[in-house]
Order: sequence, then structure tokens, then C-alpha cells
Amino acid sequence: MRMPLYGPNNLTRPRPFLYVIIIAVQVIVGPRRKGNHFVAMIAFHVQKERSLTRKLIYGSAPVMNDKSPGLPFYQMAAPEALQYEGILSLLLHFRWTWIGVIATDNENGERFVQTISQMFTKSGVCFAFLGRIPNFSFISEVDDMLHQGAIISQKIFSSKANVVVASGESYSMATFRWLPYISEHDDIKNNVKSKVWIITAQVEFASFVFQRYWDSGIFSGAIAFEIHFRNPPGFYQYVLHRNPSSTNGDGFIRDFWQQTFECVFPDMTADKVEGNICTGEEKLESLPGSLFEMSMTGHSYSIHSAVYAMAHALHAMSTSRHRHRGMVYRGRGKNPNQEFWQLHHFLRSKSFNNTAGDVVFINQNGVAASSLDIVNWIIFANQSLHRVRVGRIDPQAPPNQSLLLDEDAITWHSWFNQIQPLSVCTERCLPGSSKKVKEGQPPCCYDCIPCPEGKIANQDDMNDCHKCPDKEYPSKNQDACLPKDISFLSYEEPLGISLACFSLSLSLITALVLGTFIKHHDTPIVIANNRNLTYTLLISLLLCFLCALLFIGRPEKVTCLLRQTAFGIIFSTAVSCVLAKTFTVVLAFMATKPESRMRKWVRKGLGHSILLSCSIVQVGICTVWLATSPPYPDLDMHSVMEEIILECNEGSVAMFYCVLIYMSCLATVSFVMAFLARKLPDSFNEAKFITFSMLVFCSVWLSFIPSYLSTKGKYMVAVEIFSILASGGGLLGCIFSPKCYIIILRPELNNREQLIRKKN
Repeated sequence: MRMPLYGPNNLTRPRPFLYVIIIAVQVIVGPRRKGNHFVAMIAFHVQKERSLTRKLIYGSAPVMNDKSPGLPFYQMAAPEALQYEGILSLLLHFRWTWIGVIATDNENGERFVQTISQMFTKSGVCFAFLGRIPNFSFISEVDDMLHQGAIISQKIFSSKANVVVASGESYSMATFRWLPYISEHDDIKNNVKSKVWIITAQVEFASFVFQRYWDSGIFSGAIAFEIHFRNPPGFYQYVLHRNPSSTNGDGFIRDFWQQTFECVFPDMTADKVEGNICTGEEKLESLPGSLFEMSMTGHSYSIHSAVYAMAHALHAMSTSRHRHRGMVYRGRGKNPNQEFWQLHHFLRSKSFNNTAGDVVFINQNGVAASSLDIVNWIIFANQSLHRVRVGRIDPQAPPNQSLLLDEDAITWHSWFNQIQPLSVCTERCLPGSSKKVKEGQPPCCYDCIPCPEGKIANQDDMNDCHKCPDKEYPSKNQDACLPKDISFLSYEEPLGISLACFSLSLSLITALVLGTFIKHHDTPIVIANNRNLTYTLLISLLLCFLCALLFIGRPEKVTCLLRQTAFGIIFSTAVSCVLAKTFTVVLAFMATKPESRMRKWVRKGLGHSILLSCSIVQVGICTVWLATSPPYPDLDMHSVMEEIILECNEGSVAMFYCVLIYMSCLATVSFVMAFLARKLPDSFNEAKFITFSMLVFCSVWLSFIPSYLSTKGKYMVAVEIFSILASGGGLLGCIFSPKCYIIILRPELNNREQLIRKKN
């Protein structure tokens, strides 16, 4: 039941409070023999110690500052700090970061603003405006009130902040109801935008009598914090039957009745009564909630619990033997004030069930373990109010988990079409972008900038973009990290299968050529240019083609050690064979000149010496490479954004390029010498074919370097495999295809007479 004479900080009227205490004690103590004496004693002490009653705080108001030793406080409702935490949790839950605040222009309002300013700013909530409702005491100040109210109204309804946190006293709602009507701007008057009002527990849905017909619909959908309460059994029926005839001449009820129902009671001394006649049978339940509520409010419920706490404490003190003997037999000789202070011992850590069935517990600090209800106000067209409990603030919950909210139970104002309202200075930055605070603006007002390449923002309104872990990469929209694929040139994919088939095919062809030469090893065309070098070259080419298979498949420790070193040694051997064959051709024709000193070099196996000496240098380079910084399996997570590349790290890049440079030098020397000997008779030498083969070889490896450096991952490996197969195939095709043509298709040309005839 609404108690308009008292506010959260105004429990200072001793007689009504004493009256309720005596009634409660009579209910608890009962009609015992000592009962009347006991009640009389309570009345005496409560009247004498009026300061004690002032220390029972029943509202969610700040604790008084005049704490004195021996005068403890008893907070019967949840402390205001819990309400601050609840409001902040509610704002963060709905992501309302751009809000307006209005508070009364007094000490409590100033304390409220200062407290929430620090809390909210730390959590990223900014104030779009701050309005203060002034307190006025005289009619002459109405003009000033209307002017300042118009300024506040302009701030509220012109702001794009859709949430307004309102704090005030018990009857501040009556002042808030002025705001939509006193704007100085017609466009605001005619098109009042609704807001989500967050009402503190000190404010009750109340109005002045002359405001009964005012439209309160703008406050529909408000979210109010209220002190937890529950109607005691029979309370509704008790209020329902209250009327002036049942109050034994209570003048307050008669005045209330006349103002509320707009009627007057007949005056026996007056001849004529103006206005509607009060019958006393009017129904309280027909009144709008702003004038009278049929249920108990949170503040009344706290008073109810406070009274019962006092009554239970007094009852416990009276049943104590020591206290009983002290009060009954020796009480006359002691200071009754001294006895009364002992009541604090029984109030602390007191736990009991009140008549509504709730457990009331006052801890050692004098604070009742009370929660705050979160209530959704629904105001109908007839101005009736329906309260829907949609959550609560639990003081026993862990930090940052005190808010319990049923979001689906909230009914928003019709202005929002039942869509959760937004209240932000800037529309949210979607994933893939980050916030950039506007210069000179609050941190809640910002621009959205796309994330730089390689970074993501996977949530709304992120302050900065961040990199993905090494094993993940940013999505196309830069709003998520996706797992990277493992990449290596495998036998299961078309590229790997194609290169493997190409390698095996060239190996098979080389083996067939080698077999053909071995079968016809006594023929002149096989013998003509150092048969052993020819066999060595064919075997080297066969191993080169098979060496390409080491580059396909998952890199392992052994394959990484063999890949480049085997390739370098085998290819250097093949090029050394070509170089040796070129020297042999040149020396052979130089030795045919009369009195030439070159004949002794030809007879002593110069070609084998060249092959061995050139090959041994490459073997030495590879040995040093393996001994100092050998290749090893590695993961490349950065070269290709979307892949983790399994590769063979070269260990020492310098040694790798030393192998390539040495092989290139051998090929260059072979090409130059073969080019100079290209005009010698075809029947006796291979100079022309070696020239073409080395031209292909050098062209392939010259194009290999930029291609190798410009590709990544498995395609870089594929480039090297292709270069190995293409250069080897060039040597095989240019040098041996003409000979195979003669051996297989034109055997009649493969005889000494034919060679001599061509020579002549």
C-alpha cells in the first residue's frame, strides 16, 4: 500500500511507526500475563529513544553520513550500490552505451550522478545528456520550473539516445510526467518519441490528483528497479474493504477519499453541498495505479519487515532469562536507556519468516539480504498499470553475475514495434571492422574502419583488429579465423600424379635407350664417342628422372636430406659427362693433325678424369652442406595466407645456390665448347647435338630461377621438378635421339664403311 507521508529517507515520524511496532509485538508475544507490561515498556522506550527509529532505513537510499558509535544502521532494503551495479549490468546486457540521465537537483541526485559517472565510464557507457529536476517550494517558482523543464524535455526528446536513466524521490514520477507537455518546440510536442525509461527504486509510479487524466503511455515499457516485496495473506482483501466508515473517523482517509474520487462528504452544518457527494462506497480498485495501488509496494514491504524485525528482537530479549529478571525485578534501579541499547544484540544476525512467507535475515553489518526486482511497466489506455517481473538483482551472486533477466518477458513501447531498442551514439561496427574514436567526441561516438590486411575483428564494436593464430587465416570478410589447409605436393592430386608419371616415363625411355646402346655396344656409332661416358651419361639421366620422385610426397627427414644433394650430384655428373664428351670430340679432331701432341691425352682417358674431377667438386660442396646446415622438414605458415606449407627447409640457402651455380658453370663451359665444335663432321662427333642439348639445358635453368623465386608452396616444388625433367629430357632427346634413329631405323648407316665414306 502506498504511504505518501513517508519517503525512503523519512522514517522519522515515531507515532505511526510505534503504533505498528506495538501491534506487531502484540501479535508475536500474545496475551500473556506480562504482555501488557511488555508492550507498555516498548512504547516507553521507543518514544524516548526516537533516534533508534531513525536508524532503520527501509528504502534503497544511500546510507546516512552521520554514523555515530553506538548508533548502528539497519538497512532493510538492498543497498544502493547493488542498484548501481544492476543498472550497469542491464545497460551492458542490451549494449546501451549512449544514454541520458536525469536526477533531482539535491544531495542525493548529485551523489547518484557522481557515482554512476565513474562506474559507467569505465565500462564504456557515455552520457548523451544530463538533466537535473529542480526542487521548488513556492508557487512563484512555477515559471522557472516550466522553463527548466522545457530545457530538459528538449534534451530528452531531441536526443537520439533511446534510454533515459531517471533517479529521484518517491514522487519524482509526478514531475517526470510534466516533461512531454512543457516542451517549447511544437515538433516535439506533436511527435513525442518514446524512450526506454530505467527507473530507480526510489521512484514510485505516482502522480498528483490533477494528473489523473494525463496520458502516461510514454512510460509504458519502462524498466523499473523495485525493492522485492510480496503481499502478506489477506492484504488485498483488507485494502479492498477500506472506506471512510471503517476507519473510525480517520481524517486522513476522508481527505484522501474526497481528493481521489473528486467528491465531498456532506457537512451537517452546511445548507448546501457543492459537487459530487461521497457515498463511501466508491471502489479503491477502480483507481489508476498512479493514484492508488491495491498491492503492497517495496517501501511498505521494507517497513513491514522492519517492524517485524523489531518485534522479533524485542520478543527475543523478553524471553531471555537474564533480560527478563533485569527488566521485571531489578529494572526500577537501572537506567532504562542502558537496557534498551541491548536490543541491538538481538537485531544483528536476526533471521525470521515474515507474514508474507519470506525469510528476513539481518547480517552482522545490519543489512538485510534483500534482492531488487526488475519490473517492466505496462500502461494501458485507461492509465492502469501492470507490473511484470522480468528479472532481479541477486546480492548473493558472484561479481558480474548478479543480473538475472528474462529478456523475452519484456514488452517494449509500441514505438519500437516490439523490437529491442538500440541506444548507441554510433551504429555498431560490424565484424571485419574496428572502432576509431572521433576527435573531440566521447568514446561512444566513433567511426568504423575496415581491418587491415591479415587481421580480423570477429565481434561487434571491437576496439582493434587482431591477427589470427599461425595455424589460421582471416576469412574473406575479415570477420573470422579459418583453419589453414596442410599443403604439399602429394601423389593424390593431379599435379603430383602428372609429374610422377612424367618422371617415370622419362626414366623408362632412358632405360630403353641404355638397353639399346648396351645391345649394340660393338657398333661404330656407340663406340665413336667414348662408350663408357655414354653409359655413364644415360645412367645419370635415369637417376635424375627418378630423383624427381623425391620431391613428391610429404616431406620427411630422409627425403629432405636427399632431395637437393642427390639432384646436385647426379645432375653435375650428367653435365660433367657432356663436358667430357665435348672435350673428347675436340681433342680427337685435334689429334688427327700431323705431329699433334694431343694424341697422348686421348689415349690416357682424359674424359674419365674430367668426369671424376668435375663430379668430385660437387660432392664436396654437398658434403659441406650436409655437415654444416643440412635441409630439414619445416612448416611455412606465412608464405601463403590460407595454407600451412610442409616443405624442406634448405638449411643453408647459400649452399643451395652454390650447388646451382657450380652446375651452371659446368653447363656453360660445355655449351661454349660444343658450340665451337659444332661444324665438325657429324659422323664422328656429337658436338652439334650437344650444342642443342646444352642450349635447352641452360634455357630451362635460366627460366627456373625467377619462376622458383616467384612461386610458393607446392608450386615451387613443381617448378623445380619440371626443370629437372625438362633439362634432363633435353639432354636425352638432343644427344641420343639421332643415334637411336640410326641404330633402330637405319641400321645400314651404322657401319664402318659408311662412316669412312662420309669422311672421304
